[in-house]
Formats: sequence, C-alpha cells, structure tokens
Amino acid sequence: MRTWQIERRRRTRHLIELGGLVVKSGVVELTGDDRAMIYGAFLWMAEKLDSQDGERARALWSAKGKNAFEDGSLCS
Repeated sequence: MRTWQIERRRRTRHLIELGGLVVKSGVVELTGDDRAMIYGAFLWMAEKLDSQDGERARALWSAKGKNAFEDGSLCS
C-alpha cells in the first residue's frame, strides 16, 4: 500500500472517531442535526480555548470527558 493511502486511511479513521464523539455527546440530537448550530458551537469553543479562560476551560472539559469515558456515561 502506498504512503498516501495509509495516511488517507489514518485521516479518515480520525475523522470518523471525532464524528462519533459528536454523536455520543448528544449534540446531534439536541440540535436537530443543525450543522450550522453545531459548527457555531465549535467556533465558540475554539474562541473560549483561545481566550484568557482557555486553560480553565481545558481543565474542566478534559475532566468531564475523562469522567464520562470512565463511567460509560456518554449520552448515546
């Protein structure tokens, strides 16, 4: 298999996993699959991470995500 094919498959797998997290979080259902709203939420999150409160947001969101993974308490 060629290098570009391996990299393409790696990227595809990564994107599928990220999409799975969006679905598991319940965001798709809660927004009615409104992609503009979901994208807007991601933009808001990026702005928050790039702000003075970025480190605090990282710590809070990371802890919440780790707890959800450990507890198996993801929404879907």
